[in-house]
Amino acid sequence: MIRPCPEALALVSQPGRPHPVSLREPDLSRKRERRRERRVTFQPHDLLRVDPAAVAGLSRDLPGWAAAALAAIPWVVMRRALPFDGLLPVGIRGHGRSERCAAWLPPAAIVECRAPEDLAAARAWRQSEIPALGALDAVAALLAGSDWGPAGSVGFELATGQPTANSDSDLDIVLRASSRVGSGEAGRLLTALATLPIRVDVVVETPLGACSLAEIAAGSSVVVKTPTGPRLVRDPWAKPA
Repeated sequence: MIRPCPEALALVSQPGRPHPVSLREPDLSRKRERRRERRVTFQPHDLLRVDPAAVAGLSRDLPGWAAAALAAIPWVVMRRALPFDGLLPVGIRGHGRSERCAAWLPPAAIVECRAPEDLAAARAWRQSEIPALGALDAVAALLAGSDWGPAGSVGFELATGQPTANSDSDLDIVLRASSRVGSGEAGRLLTALATLPIRVDVVVETPLGACSLAEIAAGSSVVVKTPTGPRLVRDPWAKPA
């Protein structure tokens, strides 16, 4: 067990908040961990499959529901936070919104990574009565040529093959934009997405962090989510000072 960082202690002391734990597995190979760190850089929203050998020793560090969820579906999502003691910030999903567990994972425990862009490129979704899944073809047409992919419950289902989206699920989209998206362009995309029979939330990943497509369309300052917390900026594509 590692020593929690101050942010972790604050979360643990508040009922109903995500419960941060360490997913450190002491028997993992240090050489393999260093090799993975050199080869792979993970980004927020990436879905990471955990080595079953590492999952087996984690139950003592997790809430009961999280241990059961990870044993059943050994996948986690990369969170937007700073690494801690060489560990990656990840999140564990349960059955509902109240079951979300913040944790840290050694890179060597990861055996597969599926980014939202990988899921979009694979186009493995099926025709479905679930509106969020059924809208993916239309979203793919609107975002053709862009670096995008599904996240949230839809992304988790596509990566793991487990049914996690339901009739009430929104469609969460990640749009990675290394170059500037103008307010006019953002507005036109929002208008087109609004015609779909499902709520579509688009997070734009910029060099400074993530912000809402709707805020970009508004043409004023935007709140950018960064690993160290939210920032209010006028231009999320500006070079950091």
